[in-house]
Amino acid sequence: MTTEPSKAPPLYPKTHLLAASGIAALLSLALLVFPSSDVEAKKTTLSLELESPAEQLTQDQDAADAVQATNEPAGSPFAQIEDSAEDTKETAQAAPAPVVEPKKAPNHKEVIVGKGDTLSTLFAKVGLPAASVHEILASDKQAKQFSQLKHGQKLEFELNPEGQLTNLHSKVSDLESITLTKNDKGYVFNRITAKPTVRSAYVHGVINSSLSQSAARAGLSHSLTMDMASVFGYDVDFAQDIRQGDEFDVIYEQKVVNGKAVGTGPILSARFTNRGKTYTAVRYTNKQGNSSYYTADGNSMRKAFIRTPVDFARISSKFSMGRKHPILNKIRAHKGVDYAAPRGTPIKATGDGKVLLAGRRGGYGNTIIIQHGNTYRTLYGHMQGFAKGVQTGGSVKQGQVIGYIGTTGLSTGPHLHYEFQVNGVHVDPLGQKLPMADPIAKGERSRFLAQSQPLMARMDQEKATMLASSKR
Repeated sequence: MTTEPSKAPPLYPKTHLLAASGIAALLSLALLVFPSSDVEAKKTTLSLELESPAEQLTQDQDAADAVQATNEPAGSPFAQIEDSAEDTKETAQAAPAPVVEPKKAPNHKEVIVGKGDTLSTLFAKVGLPAASVHEILASDKQAKQFSQLKHGQKLEFELNPEGQLTNLHSKVSDLESITLTKNDKGYVFNRITAKPTVRSAYVHGVINSSLSQSAARAGLSHSLTMDMASVFGYDVDFAQDIRQGDEFDVIYEQKVVNGKAVGTGPILSARFTNRGKTYTAVRYTNKQGNSSYYTADGNSMRKAFIRTPVDFARISSKFSMGRKHPILNKIRAHKGVDYAAPRGTPIKATGDGKVLLAGRRGGYGNTIIIQHGNTYRTLYGHMQGFAKGVQTGGSVKQGQVIGYIGTTGLSTGPHLHYEFQVNGVHVDPLGQKLPMADPIAKGERSRFLAQSQPLMARMDQEKATMLASSKR
């Protein structure tokens, strides 16, 4: 008889073992999902015990960098869920403050003048009542300049915490700005004028079309172009003598504020080559303080008469003893020169003299006749009107505006009829040799040359440098 070994009875009932297995599984899952703070605290403590202070500092810095980079606290992947308010506060303290660009103070406001804007509309844009405008304009006689607004002009307002205007500032030009500042008695007006630095500048140009277009391409302003024409107006007829290929060099005063050109002064020296002939001019102020232009060797640029009474006009009819009159339709001597130009173009006196007539004269329409000494007389006809202050019996200076282009009298279109008489005889003003003015005084010649020669040498050097650069 075989005896089977007996089975050991179980230590625990089967139901208990099953229950224990289930509890263990639940505990394992809980530990995985929700690690206890005790475990985390133990890890931190262990780390502190094993690492040196220097190593711990490095680790703390790494943790801080991680916080900055991710904007999340270091630690558990679920830390965002578990973080307490204290943890969030500590993390915010660890993160550096973001860099913010400086802003204007809340009491500083700026507005740009737009189309249709008035001082009242601009005040309304910054929250100021209309009464503020009247208060400001009545505070100072010069305050009304703030009402003379230009499109694109900027106004800067400073307000106090109560929203009242304490300061108003505006830049009028590159050189001037105006302010109104509030005090106990009201507002005080102040004008600030920047003092520019004066330096000399050089330009060179070649005429390809018109003088004005070529000068603008070279960088010469319209006013300086007119000045250059005036300087050389005794020798060059800018209405008919200009040719393609003519050249000019100019050294002039330039006004600069903070490195920016804000204006120009007079021409210091110039050179103009017309139809192969070169003319020079140097500005010189004598010991009495009078300024004029002379040739490089000291002869006066100024003559008794300038060549043309109208700048850049077109000659529509020349001096002729056998011209057919365009209106009367018969042969009739044309004893002058006609300069066609737009209506209203200024007309200049070609020389100093006394006004014999400023009024109507038959087919000439509105006419001015000027007597120049005992020998010369000039006539200006078909004028639209006379310049202010020009009247019969008065005196005029060479280059002074005496009237404006029109079409009064027997005229087919806006133009100036200009006549020139010598001892009562009509001569061609384009061919008449003009008398010279006095040259540099002997006592000032050496002083003049000390200024003239360096200016002429600089023009030569600047032009040579520019031409060399253009060939590279």
